[in-house]
Amino acid sequence: MLVMGSHRGGRRADRSRMPRHDPGHGQGHGQGHAHGPAPDLAVSRTARGVVVGLLAVAVLAVAVGLVGLWPDRGRVDKLVHALPFAAAGTTFPHASVEKVGPCPAEETKTCPMRVKPDGGRSTTVQVPHADAVSGLGPGDRVQLQRSGGGQAAYSYFRADRGGALWLLAGLFVLVVVAVARLRGLLALVGLGVSGLVIVGWLLPSLLSGHPPLLVALTGSAAILYVVLYLAHGVSLRTSAALLGTLGGLLVTAGLGLVTVHLTHLSGVADEGSTLLSGYGTGLSFQALMTCTIVIAGLGVLNDVTITQASAVWELRAASPTITRLRLWRSAMRIGRDHIASTIYTIVFAYAGTALMTLLVIQLYDRPLWDLLGTEQIAEEVVRSLVSAIGLVLAVPLTTAVATLTVSPGDTSEVV
Repeated sequence: MLVMGSHRGGRRADRSRMPRHDPGHGQGHGQGHAHGPAPDLAVSRTARGVVVGLLAVAVLAVAVGLVGLWPDRGRVDKLVHALPFAAAGTTFPHASVEKVGPCPAEETKTCPMRVKPDGGRSTTVQVPHADAVSGLGPGDRVQLQRSGGGQAAYSYFRADRGGALWLLAGLFVLVVVAVARLRGLLALVGLGVSGLVIVGWLLPSLLSGHPPLLVALTGSAAILYVVLYLAHGVSLRTSAALLGTLGGLLVTAGLGLVTVHLTHLSGVADEGSTLLSGYGTGLSFQALMTCTIVIAGLGVLNDVTITQASAVWELRAASPTITRLRLWRSAMRIGRDHIASTIYTIVFAYAGTALMTLLVIQLYDRPLWDLLGTEQIAEEVVRSLVSAIGLVLAVPLTTAVATLTVSPGDTSEVV
């Protein structure tokens, strides 16, 4: 809550206070603690006006973008009907497994599985060898594909993982709320809102033929406004982090746009893009590649910027008389450590998700550099490196914004 403070050193200073009942949402010392009032922090009125003004302009641009890039539901529905998942009359009933195997020794062949569809008679379907040996057994549930026509013909579709996935999701929510409490609950709400924006607006807007980069920037900015203020509270500290995040997002978008063209990436590297390109969607896959870079950078940008803004607030509360330059240098020392750990996170996250591809690369009798230049691998390299550069540059930017926002406690000191 921003309130007017008393005169200090002969001039009026704005104050940023955190009430006793606020669990770390306000500014000041002791983020995340509610054991007493946070110390006063002098806030530069000019800097506050600039931060709030820039965010107001940005939110206006986001609102215009959301309306101007609104999805064309008629076109999206037309594309949906042009790309059916299965032939007309096909249904997907559930069934119980009665027996699996015996499976042939060759892993390229299928295995017989006897199943009993719900409300139907037992039948035998062929199952991919990998699915059959994944632990399926009598009593497990699977989903079949039943083709239309006079006589029912069943085929295997997938294992029924709904129960396990819901259990995992419930455990995730329970752990987050138990550890982070209200802050964690608000973060989950923000995650839900982000999903709604992506599924309900961003994806239909892309299918409507709107410029992917503008769609990505508008949707990402809208998500950032919601998740940062919802999870961290409406405060000047959060506003400083948001401004730094938006700056990092613009850097990521610009660098991604240039890099995609310099590397001559087509954006068509997997089955999904190939399928979309064959159905006359009119999508620019190079532009979509830039869109994926922007969205991929959202999570890590949010992480480092809110941390940097909080670090500046805490350092200012602990040392109210140090100059802004010393404050910036101290916060950047924290930021450099955070950058180092986050870079590892990006690299190892990619290594984990692309482990199968990396194994194949290990087996190929080709120089590593030649393989890194292939479309599929180069896309991931560009996406990771551009996101990392945007993340790194967002740290000094956010630190500078936060440092300029909080004034030294002793205004007689030269700043």
